[in-house]
Amino acid sequence: MRRILLCLLMAAIAIPFSACKKSDAKTQDAKTSSDEVIVYFCKDITPENILKLYEALGVKQEGKIGLKVHFGEEGNQNYLNPELLRPLVSKTHATFVETNVLYVSKRRFTEQHIALAKEHGFNFAPIDILDADGELEYEATGLKHFTKIKTGSHFENYNAYIVYSHFKGHGSAGFGGAIKNIAMGFASPGGKMAQHSSNVPAVRNGSDFVHCQRCVQQCPANAITLTDFGPVIDSSKCLGCAKCIAECGLGIFGQGDRAQGEEFLERMVEYAKVLTEKRPMVYINVMDNISKTCDCSAKAPAPFMDKIGAVASTDIVAIDMACNQLCALKQKTDDAFKDVNGTSGVGQCQYAEKLGMGKTKYVLVDVVTGKRITLEEAIK
Repeated sequence: MRRILLCLLMAAIAIPFSACKKSDAKTQDAKTSSDEVIVYFCKDITPENILKLYEALGVKQEGKIGLKVHFGEEGNQNYLNPELLRPLVSKTHATFVETNVLYVSKRRFTEQHIALAKEHGFNFAPIDILDADGELEYEATGLKHFTKIKTGSHFENYNAYIVYSHFKGHGSAGFGGAIKNIAMGFASPGGKMAQHSSNVPAVRNGSDFVHCQRCVQQCPANAITLTDFGPVIDSSKCLGCAKCIAECGLGIFGQGDRAQGEEFLERMVEYAKVLTEKRPMVYINVMDNISKTCDCSAKAPAPFMDKIGAVASTDIVAIDMACNQLCALKQKTDDAFKDVNGTSGVGQCQYAEKLGMGKTKYVLVDVVTGKRITLEEAIK
Protein backbone atom coordinates (compact mmCIF):
# COMPACT_ATOMS: atom_id res chain seq x y z
CA MET A 1 0.00 0.00 0.00
CA ARG A 2 2.83 2.39 0.88
CA ARG A 3 4.46 1.62 -2.49
CA ILE A 4 1.21 2.46 -4.32
CA LEU A 5 0.82 5.78 -2.50
CA LEU A 6 4.43 6.66 -3.28
CA CYS A 7 3.92 5.97 -7.00
CA LEU A 8 0.77 8.11 -7.08
CA LEU A 9 2.60 10.98 -5.38
CA MET A 10 5.48 10.83 -7.88
CA ALA A 11 3.03 10.78 -10.80
CA ALA A 12 1.23 13.84 -9.43
CA ILE A 13 4.54 15.70 -9.29
CA ALA A 14 5.68 14.55 -12.75
CA ILE A 15 2.53 15.58 -14.64
CA PRO A 16 2.73 19.36 -14.08
CA PHE A 17 6.51 19.28 -14.59
CA SER A 18 6.06 17.60 -17.95
CA ALA A 19 3.32 20.07 -19.01
CA CYS A 20 5.51 23.06 -18.15
CA LYS A 21 8.35 21.59 -20.14
CA LYS A 22 6.24 21.33 -23.30
CA SER A 23 4.84 24.84 -22.88
CA ASP A 24 8.09 26.68 -23.61
CA ALA A 25 8.74 30.42 -23.48
CA LYS A 26 7.91 30.86 -27.16
CA THR A 27 4.40 29.45 -26.69
CA GLN A 28 3.77 31.51 -23.58
CA ASP A 29 5.01 34.74 -25.16
CA ALA A 30 2.88 34.32 -28.28
CA LYS A 31 -0.31 33.39 -26.42
CA THR A 32 -3.25 35.65 -27.20
CA SER A 33 -6.74 36.15 -25.88
CA SER A 34 -9.89 35.50 -27.88
CA ASP A 35 -10.15 39.24 -28.62
CA GLU A 36 -6.64 39.51 -30.07
CA VAL A 37 -4.91 38.48 -33.25
CA ILE A 38 -1.20 38.09 -33.95
CA VAL A 39 0.79 40.49 -36.08
CA TYR A 40 4.26 39.07 -36.71
CA PHE A 41 7.13 41.55 -36.83
CA CYS A 42 10.74 41.64 -37.98
CA LYS A 43 13.06 44.60 -37.63
CA ASP A 44 15.53 43.58 -40.33
CA ILE A 45 13.92 43.80 -43.75
CA THR A 46 15.63 40.99 -45.66
CA PRO A 47 14.44 38.48 -48.28
CA GLU A 48 14.86 35.71 -45.73
CA ASN A 49 12.73 37.52 -43.13
CA ILE A 50 9.96 38.26 -45.63
CA LEU A 51 9.72 34.53 -46.27
CA LYS A 52 9.86 33.85 -42.52
CA LEU A 53 6.94 36.23 -41.95
CA TYR A 54 4.88 34.38 -44.54
CA GLU A 55 5.72 30.98 -43.08
CA ALA A 56 4.88 32.16 -39.54
CA LEU A 57 1.26 32.67 -40.59
CA GLY A 58 0.88 28.91 -40.88
CA VAL A 59 -1.54 29.19 -43.79
CA LYS A 60 -1.29 26.57 -46.50
CA GLN A 61 -2.10 28.21 -49.81
CA GLU A 62 -2.72 25.76 -52.63
CA GLY A 63 -3.29 26.10 -56.34
CA LYS A 64 -2.41 29.20 -58.32
CA ILE A 65 -1.19 32.04 -56.08
CA GLY A 66 -1.23 35.72 -56.98
CA LEU A 67 1.32 37.98 -55.29
CA LYS A 68 -0.23 41.47 -55.25
CA VAL A 69 2.53 44.06 -55.55
CA HIS A 70 3.05 47.65 -56.68
CA PHE A 71 5.64 47.99 -59.44
CA GLY A 72 6.27 51.68 -58.78
CA GLU A 73 5.51 54.56 -61.11
CA GLU A 74 8.10 55.65 -63.65
CA GLY A 75 10.34 58.15 -61.85
CA ASN A 76 9.34 56.96 -58.36
CA GLN A 77 12.33 56.15 -56.17
CA ASN A 78 10.52 54.82 -53.10
CA TYR A 79 8.95 51.55 -54.30
CA LEU A 80 10.13 48.42 -52.53
CA ASN A 81 13.14 46.46 -53.80
CA PRO A 82 11.69 43.44 -55.65
CA GLU A 83 14.63 41.29 -54.51
CA LEU A 84 12.96 41.12 -51.11
CA LEU A 85 10.41 38.80 -52.73
CA ARG A 86 12.72 36.33 -54.45
CA PRO A 87 12.69 33.58 -51.75
CA LEU A 88 8.92 33.97 -51.29
CA VAL A 89 8.34 33.60 -55.02
CA SER A 90 10.65 30.59 -55.12
CA LYS A 91 8.67 28.88 -52.36
CA THR A 92 5.15 29.71 -53.55
CA HIS A 93 5.68 29.88 -57.35
CA ALA A 94 3.47 32.95 -57.25
CA THR A 95 2.63 35.31 -60.11
CA PHE A 96 3.07 39.06 -59.72
CA VAL A 97 -0.36 40.66 -60.17
CA GLU A 98 -1.46 44.27 -60.62
CA THR A 99 -4.10 46.33 -62.43
CA ASN A 100 -3.80 49.27 -64.78
CA VAL A 101 -4.12 52.75 -63.34
CA LEU A 102 -6.72 55.43 -64.02
CA TYR A 103 -4.39 58.35 -64.74
CA VAL A 104 -2.06 58.97 -67.70
CA SER A 105 1.21 57.01 -67.36
CA LYS A 106 2.96 53.91 -68.67
CA ARG A 107 1.05 51.93 -66.07
CA ARG A 108 -2.22 52.74 -67.81
CA PHE A 109 -1.58 50.32 -70.68
CA THR A 110 -0.84 46.63 -70.15
CA GLU A 111 2.22 46.20 -72.39
CA GLN A 112 3.91 49.35 -71.12
CA HIS A 113 2.96 48.45 -67.56
CA ILE A 114 4.66 45.05 -67.81
CA ALA A 115 7.72 46.56 -69.48
CA LEU A 116 8.08 49.09 -66.65
CA ALA A 117 7.68 46.34 -64.04
CA LYS A 118 10.53 44.38 -65.57
CA GLU A 119 12.62 47.54 -65.83
CA HIS A 120 12.11 48.00 -62.08
CA GLY A 121 13.38 44.47 -61.39
CA PHE A 122 10.17 42.43 -61.19
CA ASN A 123 11.53 39.97 -63.72
CA PHE A 124 11.82 36.67 -61.81
CA ALA A 125 8.14 35.68 -61.84
CA PRO A 126 5.30 35.81 -64.36
CA ILE A 127 3.39 39.11 -64.48
CA ASP A 128 -0.37 39.34 -64.89
CA ILE A 129 -2.21 42.64 -65.30
CA LEU A 130 -5.60 41.50 -64.05
CA ASP A 131 -7.71 43.86 -66.18
CA ALA A 132 -5.74 43.30 -69.40
CA ASP A 133 -8.81 41.63 -70.90
CA GLY A 134 -11.46 43.75 -69.23
CA GLU A 135 -13.27 43.71 -65.92
CA LEU A 136 -15.73 41.62 -63.97
CA GLU A 137 -18.31 42.76 -61.44
CA TYR A 138 -19.33 41.35 -58.08
CA GLU A 139 -22.64 42.12 -56.46
CA ALA A 140 -22.33 43.91 -53.12
CA THR A 141 -25.09 43.91 -50.54
CA GLY A 142 -25.54 45.71 -47.24
CA LEU A 143 -22.93 48.38 -47.98
CA LYS A 144 -23.31 52.13 -47.70
CA HIS A 145 -21.77 53.21 -51.02
CA PHE A 146 -21.75 50.30 -53.50
CA THR A 147 -24.03 47.68 -54.96
CA LYS A 148 -21.35 46.32 -57.28
CA ILE A 149 -17.57 46.04 -57.24
CA LYS A 150 -15.37 46.14 -60.34
CA THR A 151 -12.11 44.19 -60.59
CA GLY A 152 -9.95 42.78 -63.36
CA SER A 153 -11.36 39.81 -65.27
CA HIS A 154 -8.31 37.70 -64.35
CA PHE A 155 -9.04 37.99 -60.62
CA GLU A 156 -10.76 34.63 -60.49
CA ASN A 157 -7.82 32.88 -62.17
CA TYR A 158 -6.10 32.60 -58.78
CA ASN A 159 -6.95 30.35 -55.86
CA ALA A 160 -5.35 32.57 -53.21
CA TYR A 161 -3.46 35.83 -52.84
CA ILE A 162 -0.50 37.17 -50.91
CA VAL A 163 -1.04 40.92 -50.52
CA TYR A 164 2.39 42.55 -50.26
CA SER A 165 2.07 46.23 -49.42
CA HIS A 166 4.45 49.15 -49.05
CA PHE A 167 3.12 50.99 -46.00
CA LYS A 168 3.49 54.72 -46.66
CA GLY A 169 1.50 57.92 -46.89
CA HIS A 170 -1.32 58.86 -49.26
CA GLY A 171 -2.79 62.31 -49.75
CA SER A 172 -6.46 61.25 -49.71
CA ALA A 173 -6.30 58.10 -47.57
CA GLY A 174 -3.80 59.31 -44.97
CA PHE A 175 -1.81 56.11 -45.38
CA GLY A 176 -1.79 53.23 -47.80
CA GLY A 177 -1.41 49.67 -46.52
CA ALA A 178 -3.13 46.34 -47.11
CA ILE A 179 -6.65 47.77 -47.29
CA LYS A 180 -5.73 50.30 -49.97
CA ASN A 181 -3.56 47.81 -51.86
CA ILE A 182 -6.60 45.57 -52.27
CA ALA A 183 -9.24 48.25 -52.79
CA MET A 184 -7.39 50.31 -55.39
CA GLY A 185 -4.84 47.71 -56.42
CA PHE A 186 -7.34 45.02 -57.43
CA ALA A 187 -9.92 47.44 -58.86
CA SER A 188 -10.22 47.91 -62.60
CA PRO A 189 -9.86 51.52 -63.81
CA GLY A 190 -13.64 51.82 -63.56
CA GLY A 191 -13.48 50.54 -59.99
CA LYS A 192 -10.76 53.02 -59.14
CA MET A 193 -12.88 55.84 -60.49
CA ALA A 194 -15.92 54.64 -58.52
CA GLN A 195 -13.92 54.82 -55.30
CA HIS A 196 -12.45 58.23 -56.05
CA SER A 197 -15.50 59.91 -57.50
CA SER A 198 -18.82 59.52 -59.27
CA ASN A 199 -19.25 56.86 -61.94
CA VAL A 200 -19.60 59.37 -64.79
CA PRO A 201 -16.33 61.00 -65.93
CA ALA A 202 -15.98 64.74 -66.10
CA VAL A 203 -15.33 66.34 -69.50
CA ARG A 204 -12.92 69.21 -69.99
CA ASN A 205 -13.82 71.18 -73.10
CA GLY A 206 -11.29 73.56 -74.56
CA SER A 207 -9.28 74.72 -77.53
CA ASP A 208 -7.18 71.52 -77.59
CA PHE A 209 -10.22 69.40 -78.46
CA VAL A 210 -9.85 67.51 -81.75
CA HIS A 211 -12.37 65.36 -83.64
CA CYS A 212 -10.30 62.15 -83.55
CA GLN A 213 -13.37 60.04 -82.68
CA ARG A 214 -11.27 57.70 -80.48
CA CYS A 215 -13.44 58.18 -77.40
CA VAL A 216 -16.59 57.51 -79.41
CA GLN A 217 -15.16 54.38 -81.00
CA GLN A 218 -13.77 52.94 -77.75
CA CYS A 219 -16.81 53.60 -75.53
CA PRO A 220 -18.44 50.17 -74.91
CA ALA A 221 -21.79 51.77 -74.03
CA ASN A 222 -22.04 54.14 -77.00
CA ALA A 223 -22.50 56.90 -74.44
CA ILE A 224 -20.32 59.57 -76.06
CA THR A 225 -21.23 61.96 -78.84
CA LEU A 226 -19.14 64.77 -80.27
CA THR A 227 -20.34 68.34 -80.55
CA ASP A 228 -18.63 71.51 -81.78
CA PHE A 229 -17.72 72.23 -78.16
CA GLY A 230 -16.35 68.79 -77.34
CA PRO A 231 -17.56 65.35 -76.28
CA VAL A 232 -20.76 64.84 -74.29
CA ILE A 233 -21.43 61.79 -72.10
CA ASP A 234 -24.95 60.42 -71.74
CA SER A 235 -25.05 59.58 -68.02
CA SER A 236 -28.01 57.22 -68.52
CA LYS A 237 -25.83 54.99 -70.73
CA CYS A 238 -22.42 55.43 -69.10
CA LEU A 239 -21.07 52.26 -67.42
CA GLY A 240 -18.42 54.05 -65.39
CA CYS A 241 -15.69 51.89 -66.95
CA ALA A 242 -13.27 54.85 -67.37
CA LYS A 243 -12.34 53.64 -70.86
CA CYS A 244 -12.57 57.19 -72.20
CA ILE A 245 -10.10 58.41 -69.57
CA ALA A 246 -7.65 55.68 -70.50
CA GLU A 247 -7.96 56.18 -74.26
CA CYS A 248 -7.81 59.97 -74.57
CA GLY A 249 -4.24 61.14 -74.99
CA LEU A 250 -5.28 64.78 -74.56
CA GLY A 251 -6.71 64.28 -71.08
CA ILE A 252 -10.13 65.59 -72.09
CA PHE A 253 -11.80 63.15 -69.70
CA GLY A 254 -11.22 62.97 -65.97
CA GLN A 255 -12.75 61.91 -62.68
CA GLY A 256 -16.09 63.38 -61.70
CA ASP A 257 -17.01 64.80 -58.29
CA ARG A 258 -14.33 63.53 -55.93
CA ALA A 259 -15.08 61.66 -52.72
CA GLN A 260 -13.22 63.11 -49.76
CA GLY A 261 -12.55 62.49 -46.10
CA GLU A 262 -14.37 59.66 -44.38
CA GLU A 263 -16.48 58.92 -47.46
CA PHE A 264 -13.37 58.15 -49.50
CA LEU A 265 -12.01 55.88 -46.75
CA GLU A 266 -15.35 54.05 -46.53
CA ARG A 267 -15.44 53.51 -50.28
CA MET A 268 -11.99 51.92 -50.19
CA VAL A 269 -12.90 49.68 -47.28
CA GLU A 270 -16.08 48.46 -48.97
CA TYR A 271 -14.14 47.49 -52.09
CA ALA A 272 -11.60 45.64 -49.95
CA LYS A 273 -14.34 43.86 -48.01
CA VAL A 274 -15.97 42.36 -51.09
CA LEU A 275 -12.69 41.31 -52.69
CA THR A 276 -11.26 39.71 -49.54
CA GLU A 277 -14.39 37.60 -49.29
CA LYS A 278 -13.93 36.25 -52.83
CA ARG A 279 -10.48 34.69 -52.37
CA PRO A 280 -8.34 33.66 -49.35
CA MET A 281 -5.68 36.30 -48.64
CA VAL A 282 -2.76 36.86 -46.29
CA TYR A 283 -1.00 40.17 -45.73
CA ILE A 284 2.58 41.42 -45.52
CA ASN A 285 3.34 45.12 -44.98
CA VAL A 286 6.80 46.66 -45.27
CA MET A 287 7.64 49.91 -43.48
CA ASP A 288 10.59 51.29 -45.42
CA ASN A 289 11.09 54.34 -47.64
CA ILE A 290 8.12 55.87 -45.83
CA SER A 291 7.12 58.90 -47.87
CA LYS A 292 4.06 61.13 -47.46
CA THR A 293 2.83 60.03 -50.90
CA CYS A 294 2.29 56.66 -52.53
CA ASP A 295 4.37 54.80 -55.11
CA CYS A 296 2.10 56.12 -57.88
CA SER A 297 3.87 59.47 -57.54
CA ALA A 298 6.41 59.95 -60.33
CA LYS A 299 8.16 62.63 -58.29
CA ALA A 300 7.55 61.46 -54.75
CA PRO A 301 9.18 63.38 -51.92
CA ALA A 302 12.00 61.76 -50.01
CA PRO A 303 11.03 59.52 -47.07
CA PHE A 304 10.27 61.50 -43.91
CA MET A 305 10.79 58.55 -41.56
CA ASP A 306 13.49 55.92 -41.02
CA LYS A 307 12.58 52.33 -41.79
CA ILE A 308 10.85 50.39 -39.04
CA GLY A 309 10.54 46.78 -40.25
CA ALA A 310 7.99 44.44 -41.78
CA VAL A 311 4.86 42.72 -40.47
CA ALA A 312 2.52 39.91 -41.50
CA SER A 313 -0.94 38.81 -40.43
CA THR A 314 -4.05 37.02 -41.55
CA ASP A 315 -6.04 40.00 -40.24
CA ILE A 316 -6.20 42.95 -42.65
CA VAL A 317 -7.38 45.39 -39.98
CA ALA A 318 -4.79 44.49 -37.36
CA ILE A 319 -1.85 44.71 -39.77
CA ASP A 320 -2.70 48.23 -40.95
CA MET A 321 -3.47 49.38 -37.42
CA ALA A 322 -0.13 48.01 -36.18
CA CYS A 323 1.78 49.82 -38.93
CA ASN A 324 0.05 53.10 -38.27
CA GLN A 325 0.73 52.88 -34.54
CA LEU A 326 4.37 51.92 -35.09
CA CYS A 327 4.85 54.90 -37.40
CA ALA A 328 3.21 57.25 -34.92
CA LEU A 329 5.41 55.99 -32.10
CA LYS A 330 8.50 56.29 -34.29
CA GLN A 331 7.64 59.93 -34.98
CA LYS A 332 6.62 60.57 -31.36
CA THR A 333 3.18 61.78 -32.39
CA ASP A 334 -0.44 60.64 -32.27
CA ASP A 335 -0.83 60.32 -36.04
CA ALA A 336 2.25 60.58 -38.27
CA PHE A 337 0.33 60.65 -41.54
CA LYS A 338 -2.18 63.23 -40.40
CA ASP A 339 0.80 65.40 -39.52
CA VAL A 340 2.27 65.25 -43.03
CA ASN A 341 -0.88 64.85 -45.15
CA GLY A 342 -3.55 66.58 -43.10
CA THR A 343 -5.59 63.37 -43.32
CA SER A 344 -5.81 60.50 -40.85
CA GLY A 345 -6.04 56.96 -42.19
CA VAL A 346 -7.29 55.48 -38.92
CA GLY A 347 -10.86 55.62 -40.24
CA GLN A 348 -9.97 52.82 -42.66
CA CYS A 349 -9.31 50.43 -39.78
CA GLN A 350 -12.27 51.59 -37.74
CA TYR A 351 -14.77 51.19 -40.58
CA ALA A 352 -13.26 47.84 -41.60
CA GLU A 353 -13.66 46.56 -38.04
CA LYS A 354 -17.26 47.79 -38.05
CA LEU A 355 -17.87 45.75 -41.22
CA GLY A 356 -16.45 42.65 -39.55
CA MET A 357 -13.26 42.46 -41.62
CA GLY A 358 -10.91 42.13 -38.64
CA LYS A 359 -9.88 43.58 -35.31
CA THR A 360 -8.01 46.70 -34.28
CA LYS A 361 -6.76 44.91 -31.15
CA TYR A 362 -3.70 42.73 -31.70
CA VAL A 363 -0.46 41.50 -30.19
CA LEU A 364 2.95 41.91 -31.77
CA VAL A 365 5.19 38.84 -31.97
CA ASP A 366 8.83 38.92 -33.05
CA VAL A 367 9.03 36.41 -35.90
CA VAL A 368 12.71 35.64 -35.18
CA THR A 369 12.42 34.91 -31.44
CA GLY A 370 8.76 33.97 -31.26
CA LYS A 371 8.36 36.29 -28.30
CA ARG A 372 5.59 38.77 -27.71
CA ILE A 373 6.94 42.34 -27.87
CA THR A 374 5.65 45.85 -27.30
CA LEU A 375 5.48 48.60 -29.89
CA GLU A 376 8.26 50.39 -28.02
CA GLU A 377 10.50 47.33 -28.25
CA ALA A 378 9.80 47.03 -31.97
CA ILE A 379 11.05 50.53 -32.83
CA LYS A 380 14.18 50.49 -30.67
